[in-house]
Amino acid sequence: MRLVHLDLKGAAPRVSYLEQVFPLLSQLGANGILIEYEDMFPFKGELEILKSPYAYSEEDIERIQQLAELHKLEVVPLVQTFGHVEFILKHEKYQHLREVERFPNSFNPHVPDTLALLKSILSQVIEKHRRSTWIHIGADEVFHLGEGMDSKNWMSHNRGDMGTMYLKHIKEVLSFITTQYRGLRVLMWDDMLRKISVGALRGERMGMAVVAPEPGVSSAGLRDAGPATAGPTALPGHRPHWLAEVRGDGTPTLPSAHTALPAVAQETMARLAPLRRYDHYSVLCELLPVGIPSLAICLQTLVNGGFTEETKRKVLDALGFQSMQLEQSTCEGRGAFPGAEIYHMVEQVNGHLKESILKALEEESAIKGWFSPYHRKHQFGNPRNMESFGSKVLKLHEDWENFVRDLRTHLERIYFPDTVEEWMEENINPYLDQLRDLVRDYR
Repeated sequence: MRLVHLDLKGAAPRVSYLEQVFPLLSQLGANGILIEYEDMFPFKGELEILKSPYAYSEEDIERIQQLAELHKLEVVPLVQTFGHVEFILKHEKYQHLREVERFPNSFNPHVPDTLALLKSILSQVIEKHRRSTWIHIGADEVFHLGEGMDSKNWMSHNRGDMGTMYLKHIKEVLSFITTQYRGLRVLMWDDMLRKISVGALRGERMGMAVVAPEPGVSSAGLRDAGPATAGPTALPGHRPHWLAEVRGDGTPTLPSAHTALPAVAQETMARLAPLRRYDHYSVLCELLPVGIPSLAICLQTLVNGGFTEETKRKVLDALGFQSMQLEQSTCEGRGAFPGAEIYHMVEQVNGHLKESILKALEEESAIKGWFSPYHRKHQFGNPRNMESFGSKVLKLHEDWENFVRDLRTHLERIYFPDTVEEWMEENINPYLDQLRDLVRDYR
């Protein structure tokens, strides 16, 4: 399996954009989509509180699966069942299920309501994915596990064995899935299992495929995943799996061999994810259109066993670029992939917006000498001196406002309003607002 991970913690694309992207992913060598919905799933009943205002509808979920099927992409839903559950535990209704009362990161595995809630969440997601033969239960980065009072009490009676405590919860989740949904196969990330002895894992006979991210790099691509391993150490009878990640800044981490512990699946799995957020509370990472060139490189490297000149040519043809420089993370040419306009416009923002505005504000001597913060505050200045920089500043302001209006239009075609606003607030406004304020005072 070569899965592209859509992590919808933030910047979830509209289904109309997925309609354009799925054919490209298939062309580049993906044969599956791992979808981590978080609050984008249309939860119903008691769980409706978990939904984002912009959550996909039930019709959207069905459409996504139809599109995937059309392009020979298997859909694997991902439901976090231990850590990374901020979107659940931030709600007052579920605060009593936190491992540590202050932090919304992880479930307390000792409270019966935790498993009851997970059963409800898993059931709703699985019922809407009856074509899927796999379910991914996450289970990575269970921060603060063992720090809650219930866990401390449990460990005091069980030789302080946090590994067994972790596995006990995972096995309860697995037991529910295998009992209720016979034939459904389970995947999870491996970082927590790395801290548990091979003997204990073999003894537990978990019966699932465990996907190992790059040693020292977490399953989410950038956060620390605990101690790095010295290289792949295969269990008897288990061959290493190939993995690749796209980091949050859009730069590719090319594949290297890692171990699946203990893997029942013989498929090869790649976790190729231009990340949306590191967690539910962090700022947005790279937008999907900007991450597509990295994703294309990783997929084609995975398919061809290396990034050869021929592989590079295939990527360039698929994306409509003339050339690319991996060391500089740059692509030359117009680009002909979905969202290419956004790719180029974000390049403009990253490369020129801040620089051009700061240059105008800080290097223009007439502004520093005759239109200082003091002049602006008390609203006085010599028109002769002000005219020496006015037309230049007004032109710069007009150009960037037109550019941003255009960028917003493109973003709104792909993203929901909350994503557009957040991206603008984080990447445009800190610089453009300075120019806007200067122009207002000048006028």
